[in-house]
Amino acid sequence: MPPHFPRPEEFAHPAEAAALDTGMTPGQESMYCRRCRRGLNIRFNDLGLIVGYLHAAEQRGQQSDHRPEPAPITDIPDPIIECDFCSTPEAAWIYQCANQVTDARRITGQVVSVNDYRSRNHAARVRRTDTEHAITQAWGERWTACQGCADLIEARDLYGLISRVTDAMPAKLTRGKHLMRTRGELHERFSAVFDTLAPGRGQITPGHPLGIWPDTTEKTS
Repeated sequence: MPPHFPRPEEFAHPAEAAALDTGMTPGQESMYCRRCRRGLNIRFNDLGLIVGYLHAAEQRGQQSDHRPEPAPITDIPDPIIECDFCSTPEAAWIYQCANQVTDARRITGQVVSVNDYRSRNHAARVRRTDTEHAITQAWGERWTACQGCADLIEARDLYGLISRVTDAMPAKLTRGKHLMRTRGELHERFSAVFDTLAPGRGQITPGHPLGIWPDTTEKTS
């Protein structure tokens, strides 16, 4: 029987977008951390149950010095609303699109040819990769944007937005060969945002963290 090697790495399946009812008032609340007052991302297991939260900054390659303490944004006094695209801490607008989820799977084993293993050892070609569900990352329906990113969204300048975001990312995500992979992931995610973008946008003002939307009443509870 060919050798079977367990590996701890994870890889993500392409993001999928759920249908958006654009006739509904955009009232879904984002989750924020009580401690640092910054945004959180939600993670689910394969049964659709919430299993944890992750600071949005960590999802973008940065670090946090504390565990998330989740609460709805309307329960957070003076929340720090960062741009969901470039991370600038001066978000000015909120856009609504279909919810995106990314299915991350953990590699549990790889099967290689016996002859390859004997002759090439760890350089053996992988014949089959076995995986299992690790976590599902939910990106949500509401995306905040600073004025710079909002201008690119309004112009539907996908590549301009990708360039702006990669310029603001940590070097470890954009250095050398990582840049192509990062740009590819952003292209996939932002394309889904553009393709399902609902009409209108909410303006973030003091006391209105969910935004003031044209012809709608802000939902605060």
